[in-house]
Amino acid sequence: MAAASESDGPAVGIDLGTTYSCVAVWRHDRGEVIANDQGSRLTPSCVAFNSTERLVGEAAVNQAALNPTNTIFEVKQLIGRRFSDEHVQEDIKLWPFKVAADLEDRPMIVVQFKGEEKQFFPEEISSMVLAKMKETAEVYLGTRIKNAVITVPVYFNNSQRQATIDAGTIAGLNVMRIINEPTAAAIAYGLEKMPVSNTGRTVLVFDLGGGTFDVSLLNIDPGVSMGKGVFEVKAIAGNTHLGGADFDNEMVEYALREFIRKHNKTEIKRNQKALRRLRTACERAKRMLSSATQTTIEVDSLHDGIDFCTTITRSRFEELNKHLFSKCMEALEKCLHDAKVDNSSIHDVVLVGGSTRIPKVQNMLQEFFDGKELRRSINPDEAVVYGAAIHAFILSGKTDHGRLLDMLLQDVTPLSLGLCVRDTVKGKMQDDIMRTMIPRNTAIPFKKRVEGFTTSYDNQESVDIMVYEGESASTKDNNLLGQFKLSGILPRPRGIPCLDVTFDIDLNGVLNVLAEDKTSGQKNSITITNHSGRLHKEEIEHMVQEAERYRRMGTN
Repeated sequence: MAAASESDGPAVGIDLGTTYSCVAVWRHDRGEVIANDQGSRLTPSCVAFNSTERLVGEAAVNQAALNPTNTIFEVKQLIGRRFSDEHVQEDIKLWPFKVAADLEDRPMIVVQFKGEEKQFFPEEISSMVLAKMKETAEVYLGTRIKNAVITVPVYFNNSQRQATIDAGTIAGLNVMRIINEPTAAAIAYGLEKMPVSNTGRTVLVFDLGGGTFDVSLLNIDPGVSMGKGVFEVKAIAGNTHLGGADFDNEMVEYALREFIRKHNKTEIKRNQKALRRLRTACERAKRMLSSATQTTIEVDSLHDGIDFCTTITRSRFEELNKHLFSKCMEALEKCLHDAKVDNSSIHDVVLVGGSTRIPKVQNMLQEFFDGKELRRSINPDEAVVYGAAIHAFILSGKTDHGRLLDMLLQDVTPLSLGLCVRDTVKGKMQDDIMRTMIPRNTAIPFKKRVEGFTTSYDNQESVDIMVYEGESASTKDNNLLGQFKLSGILPRPRGIPCLDVTFDIDLNGVLNVLAEDKTSGQKNSITITNHSGRLHKEEIEHMVQEAERYRRMGTN
């Protein structure tokens, strides 16, 4: 990631969301969320392909019912994951578009485009949305845009963060920093709404969006509303697969049961156009239930010419989704437990993400925090991008002689990072044990060197260093980030060579691992980028060229 330069125009913040994305810029001592060519500040994270063109945003959504198998949405649930991932396999059952595996177990989205089959990586689809955000900012600001801060869910792992950076690169952006969504929201809240105080504030950010859920606990030091202070993340928790789309899924299943019960038409489950129209109606009903106690799910000529209409109450909606609401509260409790604080220690509870408009969510939070008023002073759809724009401005090295002076962001790593350690008992190899090097919720950047690694048999001349992330004691339950070999170890009896391993994690949460044989001086290292789930350099370069070709073609 290169440094920003004056010729690259203003640095922007981009919230790359599961269902909607947006872009903002800080200038003239204030943040501006930028409207797209349709006049909306939110752009659907949706890309569609047809016989003549590629569509992004509202244009893609508007034709989705007629072209469901070539309209791609919720790609954030795919990025940085392997095809065999259980979440990917569950999502594929719900999506109308086709997802296949390549030879490296990476998911590929298969569409019909201009009369032929095309395959796209999730990073490519995300890059199309990011390019739309870049173009939106360039039109509004009247200048070239190169530098951006992009936000991600706190529980995005190393693979997902790297893949997001790759998507930015393909879109023609220099990704200055990847920051966590609730941290960005806390920056926006702390700068704009926090009263000047002689004491610090402990702020809990509850971020429930379209596809992901994050909760973060932060300390904001005194005077931050004057642009001087520290945002220190104390603990995070969440779920990269929980949000508004999951509430929609439950309503779709409910509506399908009602339709089949009334008309005995089970084949509707194979009618992708009907399912797309039904999903749209269910999402609309979900939104209505935030202000009304009951509404209807209504679709004309849903299937086989049959009109569908059913009533759903708010209480039924809450019953359908009670297991999802419970997951939200479990994550909240986990966050407080990790930070070693209780609910009475929280000064402010900030709501972020469109799904926090659901009354049940607000009621659960108020009950948990003993009636405390929830902070809704910033638009929950825009708080994240607003904070990202602030951070982008600071990283660009510019000053506005206003509020953005001397601000420091201290973030944490979302998952524990460690190594595989072979455990030998009575001469037999046991399960691989995860030796944690960097515990979750460790402040980043962070560097740790550990001595005492050695060989497991006589005259061993090389060792495999296997790097994992996760919370299980067994590596088989964690995510293998990458591996490399340290060769050139001097042949000696097992247990004699002294090996050091250093973990170094940067501000983006990207990890470097170095192994060294103290006796021979041999070293080897890895930046966790080239594991099987990530695009190769040549692939990224090809996709950059393809993205530029699309731009010259003038597709939407």
